[in-house]
Amino acid sequence: MIYKDLDLLKNEINKLKSEWKKIVWTNWCFDIIHPWHIETFKECKKLWDIVIVWLNWNESPYWSEKPWRPINDEKFRSLMLDAISYIDYIYIYNDETPLDALKELLPDVLVKWWDYDLEKIVWYKEITDNWWKVLTVPVLWDYSTTNIVKKILNTYK
Repeated sequence: MIYKDLDLLKNEINKLKSEWKKIVWTNWCFDIIHPWHIETFKECKKLWDIVIVWLNWNESPYWSEKPWRPINDEKFRSLMLDAISYIDYIYIYNDETPLDALKELLPDVLVKWWDYDLEKIVWYKEITDNWWKVLTVPVLWDYSTTNIVKKILNTYK
């Protein structure tokens, strides 16, 4: 289910928490879905009850690092994610970081990829101060949106 309204998602998550469901979330741009995205969602679903994906919106500051992105807009990306059975909820956030939404929903676990320097996450302290867990999952290095784009460009030179 795709949400843009945080209050609606919060109501749903609060109901699930009252049923003692464990909530995990991860965030990224998910511009071109590839195997290590799927593996991340699969691992999350194996370990926790509810998987929420926080999707970077089209105007996210993240894209400033890569002006050629996003390749796919948030509507396309959210529809692709919504088709993945390991994901329960998708939230398209339009803030610089998902910290405010995190404070509202209070998930049990944040998942990032193993190469991520967790302490450099701008909201790492808030997460750990609130007793949330921050865990990492392995990355399949052969796959990344950047590498996929490079392969396409090299193929059609």
